[in-house]
Amino acid sequence: MTSAVALPAEEMRTTGDRRWQRFAIRRTGRLLVSLWVLVTASFLMIHLVPGDPIRAAMGPTTPLAVVNARREALGLNDPIWQQYLHYLQGVFTGDLGVSIGSQLPVAQVIGQRLAATAALAGLAFLLAVVIAVPIGVAVAVATRRSRGRRLELGFTAGSVFLSTIPDFLLGVALVFVFGVTLGWLPVAGRDSAASYILPVIALALGPAAVLARIVRVEMLGVLDADYVRTARAKRLKSWRIHLSHALPNALTATLTLAGLLLSSLVVGTVLVENVFAWPGLGSTIVQSIQTKDYPLVQATVLVYGVGVLLVNTIVDVVLALLDPRSTVAEH
Repeated sequence: MTSAVALPAEEMRTTGDRRWQRFAIRRTGRLLVSLWVLVTASFLMIHLVPGDPIRAAMGPTTPLAVVNARREALGLNDPIWQQYLHYLQGVFTGDLGVSIGSQLPVAQVIGQRLAATAALAGLAFLLAVVIAVPIGVAVAVATRRSRGRRLELGFTAGSVFLSTIPDFLLGVALVFVFGVTLGWLPVAGRDSAASYILPVIALALGPAAVLARIVRVEMLGVLDADYVRTARAKRLKSWRIHLSHALPNALTATLTLAGLLLSSLVVGTVLVENVFAWPGLGSTIVQSIQTKDYPLVQATVLVYGVGVLLVNTIVDVVLALLDPRSTVAEH
């Protein structure tokens, strides 16, 4: 009798373990292929652009012999396939090369700028979630079963409007209003806590608008679920039904989109940092492209790409932990 009960449980555990193993193998394979594509694309992108990076860095008056010596020292006279292999070797050994412009190790330059970009993107994502979740939940509750038609129309129009404004354009508008016209906030640099306000808002408003719409839609679906009706039948308080029963299930379904928004938000720092002269990777990549600083361009593109891939992978894993059915759905 004991074995008859234990055997199905053991089979279920074995099946679950195999499912997780297949899930881990698939995700690892996709991540490795994506990393290889990213490394190759970051190399080809800058090498296919016409122009001489050494001449751009050293200036038009530098003697040709000096330019050639520098080019030879950096291996830029080698065939493109040899440069690619050297680049791959450097990536795998952690040697990202030396910046052509500053003569500093690329890893050191990125280390100095990465914290500024991470802080900007992290605060913007946090602000987007803090804005979107309560608004999405409140509008869903207020407009449930065709109530609050005007509120629904206003919310939809406002969120669509905000989500369609490019980050950099919103940044320019914020600079003009709060920096130039009113003079309330700094418009450039990273010298104080106040300098974070405008770039964080410029980055966060668009994703917040998109996320609020998704939270509302998911909440509307959850509020009509059987377990929510059961909670109402038990006469639980409204706030407890919404926060303890409905919201966790609605957030589980929106987790994937939130991860995608975080990825797009990280990429969006490239333009926003240039609007606000923010000393991060975004401004670094634009400056290095203008001067054709090969090692720095390749490394910054690689860091951005790896960041996006890691965010997407983490979201997939967290989603699989919260909802194991998602791992089955991929079969």
